[in-house]
Amino acid sequence: MSLSYPHLPSDKWPVVSARVRELLRQGANHVLNAPAEWLEEIDLASLSPQSMKSLADDPVLMAASRRATRSSLIHWAAANIENPGAPVASYIPGDMFSNARELMRRGETELLFNASRAAQGTAWQQWMLIAFELTSDPVELRELLTVSARSIGTFIEGNMEVLAQFIQSEREERMRGTHVERRELVTAIVEGSLVNTQLASQQLGYSLEQSHHAAVIWSEEAETQLGTLELAAAALIRCAGSRHTLSVIANAATLWVWTSAEQDIDLQQLQMAIKGLPGVRLAIGSTGQGGEGFRRAHLDALTTQRVLGRLQSSARVVSFDMVRLVALLTRDRKASQQFVTHTLGNLATATPLLRRTLLTFLSCGCNATQAAEQLHTHRNTLLRRLARAEELLPRPLEHNRIHVAAALEALSWTVQEQK
Repeated sequence: MSLSYPHLPSDKWPVVSARVRELLRQGANHVLNAPAEWLEEIDLASLSPQSMKSLADDPVLMAASRRATRSSLIHWAAANIENPGAPVASYIPGDMFSNARELMRRGETELLFNASRAAQGTAWQQWMLIAFELTSDPVELRELLTVSARSIGTFIEGNMEVLAQFIQSEREERMRGTHVERRELVTAIVEGSLVNTQLASQQLGYSLEQSHHAAVIWSEEAETQLGTLELAAAALIRCAGSRHTLSVIANAATLWVWTSAEQDIDLQQLQMAIKGLPGVRLAIGSTGQGGEGFRRAHLDALTTQRVLGRLQSSARVVSFDMVRLVALLTRDRKASQQFVTHTLGNLATATPLLRRTLLTFLSCGCNATQAAEQLHTHRNTLLRRLARAEELLPRPLEHNRIHVAAALEALSWTVQEQK
């Protein structure tokens, strides 16, 4: 297989004199009939850097590299015989694509570009020898070298661009394939299918027989970049102090992530770490152990995400422990709204400040001093707000504290409350 692409439009190419066009045609004929030693020098040059040792040690890659070099030379020379001095379309031989795939598998794609640059340098030296044989006229020689330098350089640059695009496309395709396989296996585990834990761990590259944190990372912004979600995943991994991780692309704007649970996740630190990633949000499940813990932690993360969506919450980093009660209260949205309205009465539509004050007071065990410190307000101010909040309740607080706290907690996650 080979691909040919136009690189530089001919209307942007400099006009070449008739005499130099003829010299280019003659020089291209020399290239087509180049001696074996000439080609061997180019091959040796492309493999001279120490970094190229792995390519030189592989006879299959080496043979394909030789064939690719010759094919490229023939393509450039043939183009200049047919239309000397015109831009030469980019051309990647099938052998080059084969080598690119193999080196990508090894993580050594830079060797392709190193080899091409080294080969280009030696080919240029050989071409200059040809040019000096073709003419001794300084004006002709200057134009010949200028035009041919641009022709060769642009041809190689075009080839490198095509090759870089091919490698990127292959890498993305391989990544998508890997994530599709991972997602299918992970989905089977999460759905409770009977899976060989040891084999699944090998396929995922992540041990199921350990403690796990799980998170759903997503964005509701238009044109979400996967790289942005991956930055958030990296922040999560740092905050968890994890050594082992697994990430799966759930869809174009969602990542599922598991990390080994060496330590608790510092949610405040994580909140700060993603501050520069607008629109990215994280729902973190409970910590789980083993295969069942892997499954449960993920399901809890999904539940957390759904609670935030159901309540239209604007919170960015939320753990399942933070919404465990709310998850139960809001399963039936209509019943939840009725419970909140019935329990809070007029307080349900009062200012968020009053509700936040009362919820903090209840969370602090009805300790006014502690609640005032947590809210960074004066104790007397707190007491006035509490008195006003109690006036709005349909029933006395002292007889209904648990229900009021639950209703306030459910309401606290709504988008209106968090503004």
